[in-house]
This record gives sequence, C-alpha cells and structure tokens, in this order.
Amino acid sequence: QVQMVESGGGLVQAGGSLRLSCAASGRTFSRHFINWFRQAPGKEREFVAGINWSSSSSSYADSVKGRFTISKDNAKNTVYLQMNNLKPEDTAIYFCAADLDSRRTWGQGTQVTVSS
Repeated sequence: QVQMVESGGGLVQAGGSLRLSCAASGRTFSRHFINWFRQAPGKEREFVAGINWSSSSSSYADSVKGRFTISKDNAKNTVYLQMNNLKPEDTAIYFCAADLDSRRTWGQGTQVTVSS
C-alpha cells in the first residue's frame, strides 16, 4: 500500500504562492488517482484538485481554478500543488489522497495559512 508524505505548507501573505508536495513511499504511484483535499477549521473536508497518474488528466474545484495547478514528477514519484494568488479563505490543512481500486489512502496533512 502506498504511503504519502506531504510537505510545503506554511504561512504566506494574501497574493503569495506556495507549492505543496505529496511524495509516495512504500510503493510507486501507478494507476492511482492522486487528489488534494483541504479542511478549514469548523468546515468539512473538500476536494481541491486531482490528477490521474497514468494519463495526467486533471480536475479542479471551481474555487481554485486559474490559481492552483496540479502536476506530477514521475521520476520523483511526487505530485505537486502549485498555489498562486492565495487568499485568506485558502487557509486550511491540505491533505493528499491516493485512490486505487476503490481504496483511498490519506497523507498526514500540511498546514497552509494565508494572512490578509
């Protein structure tokens, strides 16, 4: 079973950028769908972006379209979430999740805080 380690979170001012990483360990990504979710305090976890590891097709939540970009590096077995023009409402814990054969595996999450 693949395990993921997220990194790249931090504190940034509104309008700034961060790049989150989700690195696989234990096994490599292959037929996985890799998704980023986020959960703000007092709110439900919500989908942010996802990528098909095999085809590289991607999808985004409307709230982040045009600002966030999901990508992958096959050699590093890593998925990235480039976040530009960050807003205070993007503040949340960001989780990556790997989906394979109806099984979802979660990473531990990384905190993103955007100050106004």
